[in-house]
Amino acid sequence: MAGAVCAAALAALTAAAPAQAHQRPHWGLKDTGAAGASDVRFRGLAAVSRHTAWVAGSRGTVLRTTDGGDTWRNVSPPGAGELEFRDVEAFDARRAVVLAIGEGEASRVYRTDDGGATWTESFRNTDPRAFYDCLTFFDPRHGLAMSDPVEGKFRILSTSDGGRSWKVLPSRGVPAAQDGEAGFAASGQCLVASGPEDVWLATGGAARARVLHSADRGLTWTASDAPVPAGDPARGVFALAFRDRLHGLAVGGDFRPDRTSPRAAARTTDGGRTWRSAERSPDAYRSGVAWLPHSRTAALAVGPTGTDLTTDGGRTWRTVDTGSYDTVDCTADLGCWAAGEQGRVARLER
Repeated sequence: MAGAVCAAALAALTAAAPAQAHQRPHWGLKDTGAAGASDVRFRGLAAVSRHTAWVAGSRGTVLRTTDGGDTWRNVSPPGAGELEFRDVEAFDARRAVVLAIGEGEASRVYRTDDGGATWTESFRNTDPRAFYDCLTFFDPRHGLAMSDPVEGKFRILSTSDGGRSWKVLPSRGVPAAQDGEAGFAASGQCLVASGPEDVWLATGGAARARVLHSADRGLTWTASDAPVPAGDPARGVFALAFRDRLHGLAVGGDFRPDRTSPRAAARTTDGGRTWRSAERSPDAYRSGVAWLPHSRTAALAVGPTGTDLTTDGGRTWRTVDTGSYDTVDCTADLGCWAAGEQGRVARLER
């Protein structure tokens, strides 16, 4: 019932009169209070609950709140100031894993078990050809990270101890990459899992945008074309969200601000074997997407030019906010968070 109420309230965003705006669900900006945070772009976000969330971004910055965003702690790993954190996965208020992206040794993984008081570097990429983009977890122990193609195939990194150690999986079950194909480290959502074994990987930069799916935790994959803008290094699928192993959403487009992004959203109802374009897509490039909790049809997509809402499972989208966000994440207790450029962090308020 709570989820239905939440979805219905969000649908009202598209119909309420301007005089009622203060009563609508809306993004409530949070003052992180961190020195210099206004210069940080938070593309990594892990929502644990309405009260607890982690954000990770440029200049090696990691912040955490446990009181709904009223106060924040700067829990950045020491010595990480030159790293670009683009993904964070948190299991609770104390345990989290963050990914730094970049060529060669710039790609690293850190883990904390004490709320960020201390961090352990658990992986450092030593292959100059690899560039890690995203990570995801099936449960608190099992997870994957993905790199852009090495020797013609996406490279998959695996952990079975919660991110304390990692190993590269064999590439024989990975389809060949297209020329120029890669992932986009834009929101921490180019690699997403649902359930104990299913995982999806979003691609772009090539002739066709694709979504790769594995049903065995990354050992073997199949690839399907996604009907979003492609054919250019700046175009493709930037983010995925699955509410179960069948129903998924894909958003993306062309990230260049002077380019349009028609057909920037797609949906699947068969686990990613086939994708259909949204009948009415967001008006511009979108980099993050999340299903609303306890809803089978409602989701939010975010990007630099605004937030869009669907209440029909991704068939149609409508812009409901014009603030700039790169990533979005929702929790089972009806908590939704967003983060982006200039240190922006927000929670959906009702």
